[in-house]
Amino acid sequence: MQIPKISLEQWATFKTVVDEGSFAKAAECLHKSQSSISYIINNLQAQLPSPVLQIQGRKAELTDTGKALYRHAKNLLDSASAIEKTAAYLATGWENEISLAIDAIVHLDPIFEKLAQFSNQYPQTRIKILETTLSATEEALLEKKADIVFTPKLPPGFLGTPIGTVDMIAVAHPDNSIFKLSNSITSEELKQFRQIVIRDNGIRRQQDAGWLGSEQRWTVTNPSTSIKAVMANIGFAFLPHSFIKNELKNGQLKQINLAQDAKRVLPIYLVTKDTDFIGPATSKLIDYLKTIKPMV
Repeated sequence: MQIPKISLEQWATFKTVVDEGSFAKAAECLHKSQSSISYIINNLQAQLPSPVLQIQGRKAELTDTGKALYRHAKNLLDSASAIEKTAAYLATGWENEISLAIDAIVHLDPIFEKLAQFSNQYPQTRIKILETTLSATEEALLEKKADIVFTPKLPPGFLGTPIGTVDMIAVAHPDNSIFKLSNSITSEELKQFRQIVIRDNGIRRQQDAGWLGSEQRWTVTNPSTSIKAVMANIGFAFLPHSFIKNELKNGQLKQINLAQDAKRVLPIYLVTKDTDFIGPATSKLIDYLKTIKPMV
């Protein structure tokens, strides 16, 4: 690797001269003598194939080359500053990455709102989101792939903070023949129709969840595909109400009235790994996430 000839100090001095408009003001800003500023800039210009500054009276003005290099210098200095801030965070034990596993049925909007607030305050910490279904969410926690999970099921030995609930409602295309039956559909009647279900993407602890009574079953990998399949009149499905509000309102989907007003309401928990190993960044993010308004 070739080491750059021009130092960060030279680029910082160049940027300050441009920002302040003169060598004298740059010297005052950087707490250096004007002769030191002149020496640094002259040295920088000598190492470039064409000048970046030209003096007009008492003012330093950018050349065309200087205008292009100014943008690069600013980016370089911003990157160097970010590296130093990251090093300072890491020195205090502040994690540079936090992983979240979020079950497929969880509504993402309120979570992303809090993640955005956290990232604006602590931009040095990266966020990694694992989109999981059923046992994969539990595996992410047990196998330490995730620091925080949002799940409808508490793994054995863990405590969780209730964040809200998810209403899973049975829906079909308005033209589906299921609506030709009575206004109150029993589980035995549901078995006569094709069901769209979401596959468990766990590896070791695959599990079934919810009502899986239909023999004519299609399996997909995420709720968005399930919604499209139901809208194509392929079958019915139990879907999170928050995911399909617009489709229900627009008449693209229709709720199936179940016997005895049966429905599935799933709790959503925020669960973290062993509290003895939670770092300061994860702890701070948890504080943000716990202020989420109840999900429904």
